[in-house]
Amino acid sequence: MVDFSSLIDLQIELFILMIIGYVLRKINMIPATARKSLTDLVIYVVLPANIINSFLIEMNWDIIQSGIIVLIISIMIQIFCQLLGKHLYPMANKKQIPVLSYGTICSNAGFMGNPLIESIYGSMGLLFASIYCIPQRIVMWSAGVSCFTDSKGKDVIKKVITHPCIIAVIIGMILMMTQVQLPLFLTKTIKVTSNCTTALSMIVIGGILAEINLKSVLNKLSLYYSFLRLIIIPAIVLSLCFLFKLPALAVAVCTVLSGMPAGTTTAILAEKYESDAKLAVQIVFLSTALSLITIPILCMIIELLY
Repeated sequence: MVDFSSLIDLQIELFILMIIGYVLRKINMIPATARKSLTDLVIYVVLPANIINSFLIEMNWDIIQSGIIVLIISIMIQIFCQLLGKHLYPMANKKQIPVLSYGTICSNAGFMGNPLIESIYGSMGLLFASIYCIPQRIVMWSAGVSCFTDSKGKDVIKKVITHPCIIAVIIGMILMMTQVQLPLFLTKTIKVTSNCTTALSMIVIGGILAEINLKSVLNKLSLYYSFLRLIIIPAIVLSLCFLFKLPALAVAVCTVLSGMPAGTTTAILAEKYESDAKLAVQIVFLSTALSLITIPILCMIIELLY
């Protein structure tokens, strides 16, 4: 049975953190220069720790077998979302396209999705969620980051492989596959730093939100994006999984995670690479707000089907 109260509590928590960032920016406790420093802190320290921590899971052959369906579905979703991101925003301008493309590729499956899945489907659901996030982690810090750069060919590859977050993905995959046990003090340091991710990310987003007109959040582009991110993508995933009669838990985890709102890193990277940070905050804010409605409905539909 889905615990809808836990689900809603988590989403409200994100909004409270965003409001804190909004207020701190309005009273100038976080000036524009400080916000940029916070953005760098998130990208170069906190997010890499969060990524490495997400790979610190126990793996054995039984888990690999049970999770392989989830992994395949996740890979297919990433390929599908990259195609969507490239072709479904003809109305967007040059600065908006990177934001919308990245937001389509990268949902909030990690920050918001993992605790939400754990509260709904328990420890096995969390394990499947961690496996699901592996392709997204790789794509978001490779093809995803390249959305914001003007470089091509070797320059893109160089920028991507030297990015702290993709380095963290590589380290995390090595640790997961080899099952090397890090010293306890190092594991705890990574975990504690990782725990700052959601709070700092949402505070930074709140700070950016303070500099835009809230009325502008409701525009055709952000509504169109939210419709694709929250309804169309999970509907396609659920339909195909149901058609192929895949295992219920795997389908539930993949469908719910594919219907997560825009990832907070959308706004973080848009700010970092001087793209349209205002649009990025708009789609993060609006899609997260609308997910308060769409995710519970999605969970109810899954329960009815399975």
